[in-house]
Amino acid sequence: MKILVTGGAGFIGSAVVRLAIKRGHSVVNLDALTYAACLENLASVSDSSSYFFEHADIRDREALDRIFRQHRPDCVMHLAAESHVDRSIDGPGDFMETNILGTFKMLEAARKFWVENDQPEGFRFHHISTDEVYGSLPDDPGIQFTEDTPYDPRSPYSASKASSDHLARAWAETYNLPILVTNCSNNYGPYHFPEKLIPVVIINALEGKPLPIYGDGSNVRDWLYVEDHADALLTVIEKGQIGRTYNIGGENECSNLQLVEMICAILDEKQPRTDGATYADLITFVTDRPGHDARYAIDPTRIRTELGWRPSMTVEEGLEKTVQWYLDNEDWWRPLLDRKGVGKRLGTGKA
Repeated sequence: MKILVTGGAGFIGSAVVRLAIKRGHSVVNLDALTYAACLENLASVSDSSSYFFEHADIRDREALDRIFRQHRPDCVMHLAAESHVDRSIDGPGDFMETNILGTFKMLEAARKFWVENDQPEGFRFHHISTDEVYGSLPDDPGIQFTEDTPYDPRSPYSASKASSDHLARAWAETYNLPILVTNCSNNYGPYHFPEKLIPVVIINALEGKPLPIYGDGSNVRDWLYVEDHADALLTVIEKGQIGRTYNIGGENECSNLQLVEMICAILDEKQPRTDGATYADLITFVTDRPGHDARYAIDPTRIRTELGWRPSMTVEEGLEKTVQWYLDNEDWWRPLLDRKGVGKRLGTGKA
């Protein structure tokens, strides 16, 4: 199968590309190479005869039409998006342009290709989204997001993703484009760009800097190891029912404070501080993010029962692997610290 992956040089996209090629698929990586993209993420597959790279923007319709004509993909996995909530608070325009307008142009380019090729039966357009479109949950373990949870986005980022989800479903209903939609929980793992919580905490700890936690650290997230997510996405594109939405969760809920304390404990064991103190001593509570959602949690029943998928990694196992990867790969993350906005407090609402 030839898969067109948008955003394949990003964190989740590159995990999908690596796994797809490992499983014998051919992959076209379409990426604009914005600030969070890293072609180094794909070094292990870049010389493969099954890998093709197209430097293009999903908002460039002419480029999209050429790529569809030239590569003739069997399916699309649409991951390209602006994704950092804090950046969306300070500069929502890029999120509206890329996540909404870009998705519209992708859908139209895919529809044109699909129609002009007599609507091949096996064609799929898989739109990859987030659980943040559902809003915030109460502190009740019996309540989780399902595929029927009403949308209630609270940030410019989640609003832009909710909009793109609606576009994908509208193109399915109006034009019969064979659409699949997935909404995932928080991803983490190797190659995570160092502006998100887990890599920020690991890198700051190694450098003896404060470990910033928003508010009182009670916000709860469900953590999904990125390689598990890649496996789930390929399962959906291969086995999912057209028109269906699948929520992909890690089945690993914990508060931000608990998460950071776990990372500190792993670092205490793997690379103790030279001053004898614990890394947890560096934890620093900072002013909360505006509109910070209290809790996310996914009910994964549908993907488990219909497609037979569930995560393989507990958060404890995944964090151990992730911390070790950052310890072993400073040459990857060190240069990224110089990119625009990295290491600075964003999302205060004052920009």
